[in-house]
Formats: sequence, C-alpha cells, structure tokens
Amino acid sequence: MATVSPPWAYTLHLPHDPHAPGIARATLRTVLAAHGLPELAPTAELLASELLSNAHRHTAGPYALRLRAMEPGRLRVAVWDTDPRVPPGFGTDGAAVPPLDAEDGRGLHLVRACADAVGVSVLRELGASKGGKLLWAECQWGDLP
Repeated sequence: MATVSPPWAYTLHLPHDPHAPGIARATLRTVLAAHGLPELAPTAELLASELLSNAHRHTAGPYALRLRAMEPGRLRVAVWDTDPRVPPGFGTDGAAVPPLDAEDGRGLHLVRACADAVGVSVLRELGASKGGKLLWAECQWGDLP
C-alpha cells in the first residue's frame, strides 16, 4: 500500500483542444503509477474524464487538471475552467436524471456516484487569478472506512 508523505499535488494546464482530455487522463495514470497508486487509476480516470469532458464541451477557454494527495488516504481530482457557472447536478441543488433516451447529461451523476466526496469552488477574478470554477471529486485508498 502506498503512503503519502508529504502530500503531493500536480497541475496540468490544458489548451481548449480535443486531444487535451486524453492527454490529461494519460498523465493521471502516470502520476498514480509513479506514486504507487495504480489501483486508483480506474476510478480516478473516470472522475477526471467526466470533469475534463464537461470543461472542454461547455467552455471556450483553457482548463486544468489538478491531482492532489490528501491525508489520510484520499486523492482529489479537480478540474478548473474559466466559466464560473456551476453545472446542474454539482451544486447543492442536485439535478434531474436525464430521460432514458437522452444522449448526454449523465456524466456528473456518474461522478457523484463513484466519488467519496464532491465539491465546487467558484473563483472570483482577483489579481493574477483567472476566475472560473474548480469542480473536484475525491476517492480514497487503503484500509480506511
């Protein structure tokens, strides 16, 4: 089992390019393997994939993937983008489940179902900050309850 000492964080800044989500997922797998956490890859990649796809599809600017090991035994997968609007289903209000024949709209439901915790921070534009929002989801590893 991997231990995190000290906690680490990586941020990958991505252009608004259709290849960016795939590059970010490959980076995520590499980071987890390097830190001895390959067992987290399937869940973490699903969380990242949904959040990255939303950022790419619903915003026009750059976005970023942030991976952060948090103690005790938690990984936070976060995606920042330039749009400060919180998507339905990620705020405190929840969202209606899309109809069975809908072609999209299930991604954030998957995130909520697969993550141990989710959250959002709306970032105001201050100084060097670019504003926008940070959607995050956490998954845990090890023998934690």
